[in-house]
Amino acid sequence: MAKLAHAQWSSKMAFVLAAAGSAVGLGNIWRFSYLVGESGGAAFVLVYLACVALVGVPILISEWMIGRRGQKNPIDSMAEIAEKSGKTKAWALVGFSGMLAGFLILSFYSVIGGWSLNYTLSAVTGAFNGQDADSISAIFTGMLASPGTLLLWHSAFMLLVIGIVARGVTKGLESAVRAMMPALVVLMLILVGYGMTTGHFGETLAFMFSPDWGALDGGVVLAAMGQAFFTLSLGMGIMMAYGSYLGEDVNLLSTARTVIILDTAIALLAGLAIFPIVFANGLDAGEGPGLIFITLPNAFGSMTGGVILGLMFFLLLTFAALTSAISLLEPTVEMLEERTSLPRVTATIVSGVAVWLLGIAALLSFNAWSEFLIFGLNIFDLLDTFTAKILLPLTGLGAVVFVAWRLDRKSVEEELRLSATGLSVWNIIARVIAPIGVIAVFVTGFM
Repeated sequence: MAKLAHAQWSSKMAFVLAAAGSAVGLGNIWRFSYLVGESGGAAFVLVYLACVALVGVPILISEWMIGRRGQKNPIDSMAEIAEKSGKTKAWALVGFSGMLAGFLILSFYSVIGGWSLNYTLSAVTGAFNGQDADSISAIFTGMLASPGTLLLWHSAFMLLVIGIVARGVTKGLESAVRAMMPALVVLMLILVGYGMTTGHFGETLAFMFSPDWGALDGGVVLAAMGQAFFTLSLGMGIMMAYGSYLGEDVNLLSTARTVIILDTAIALLAGLAIFPIVFANGLDAGEGPGLIFITLPNAFGSMTGGVILGLMFFLLLTFAALTSAISLLEPTVEMLEERTSLPRVTATIVSGVAVWLLGIAALLSFNAWSEFLIFGLNIFDLLDTFTAKILLPLTGLGAVVFVAWRLDRKSVEEELRLSATGLSVWNIIARVIAPIGVIAVFVTGFM
């Protein structure tokens, strides 16, 4: 095992909260629950969990393993352990593509995080009260049409991210997730409690959990596989960076199980919190991002206690955005800190400002630069498409293929601590099933 040479998580629980916080993002708050409801209920959940076990877990563990054995940023960890295994240092490209993906994703993710901050303030001030659906829609479109408004909230969100990451692993990342993850769960449980009083909680349970085996087809299985891959923050350099701060005493398999249980439980709780409000107000459960920023504010504006509920919901959304955003910035900061003479704070500011600048181009896609298209896509959509359809699957595939096929067997055995039978099962899953799953997700992304 490589000698531990830099910052470490103070405990296994801190690492679990950080990894789960990274996994629980804006998409989890609505997308997973919606997929459950529309794709077979409990039947989809079982398929999703199988996909997590066969695709998500091998890649997650592979990325943690690379980080822990390399004890460096994703690029240098990949290069170092490849060299030690007698393989070409060109494998460092896997670490680079992950870091690039995280950097690009944060540039437009922070724009959406800014929307959440804006709506949190709007909820506090009662801006949604008494507004009809058209007025709520006009608030959202007006925000998108204003470069100044988007820039203000994008900047505010990035300042929060920079402020947290600059404080380091224990004082920054750990302290943030220790505060925000429990708060996120408490807020969600309060909203679930409210959902139970709407008279539509039973309808929500039926929507999300009634098994409909007839709904399962190839498309649903691929959707479950894609969700299993993307929900765990795979292919973004995050888990490699987080793994580099991981001590030798942490069992990767059991920790992966804990993170997956937390991630899935929080996603399901989000559905139990959101859909009773949706159904009680006759709203469309399948509106995606519009559900968050148009239909739900409409509901909050017309219900008793809507100001408080709206505030709690958008605080919940902001916490989810922040826990993911700080993890997206960390790999680049770690790389600058290790490869240059820049101290932690300066490396964070440099990285954060670079992300912020690219984010300006992304937010201008909604207004001043809306006519500027590349391959038929505006900058925001181009960043989203390039990362989701190309960089993330290729990085995840590269990580699991390297660990399963190129990393020396002794290192894998030391990390996994499995019996001979367990190692045989791991080899089948990591060498064959997971790569095929990722390739399927990659190919269908272009269909």
